[in-house]
Amino acid sequence: MRRAIFPGSFDPLTLGHYDIIQRGITLFDELYIAIGINADKKYMFSLEERKKFIEEAFKNEPKIKVVTYKGLTVDFCKEINAGFILRGLRNPGDFEFEKAIAHTNRHLSEIETVFLLTSSGKSYISSSIVRDVIRNGGNYSVLVPDTVIANNKP
Repeated sequence: MRRAIFPGSFDPLTLGHYDIIQRGITLFDELYIAIGINADKKYMFSLEERKKFIEEAFKNEPKIKVVTYKGLTVDFCKEINAGFILRGLRNPGDFEFEKAIAHTNRHLSEIETVFLLTSSGKSYISSSIVRDVIRNGGNYSVLVPDTVIANNKP
């Protein structure tokens, strides 16, 4: 069985994430959307909210499981017997950053990282941009799945 994880903070889930997940499920038998827990990071949305956004967005997709984890991503991969890490790339900066992480992960384990380019119409979207739009009262509906809008009551 080809099991992969797509790790991230998903604060919040964006259409860029959604794009990678939709395309990733065609490559794997199971795809774990793994929300990393970092106690030192300040989030706009609670862990429960972020998990709910994702669960509702993919409630009809049996190949997807939404989980949370702490610690190293490769350790979590070993824990759930995932052989792959799925990552999305928006731009050359993402590639350089993700390449370094992928090489480190490969050095620490036998887990392969699979990169997908974000669809061109979504390559500009990032969670930090979405958070800024939300903080400033802008229309973020074109940047996130409907489940984020429906569950975000400012």
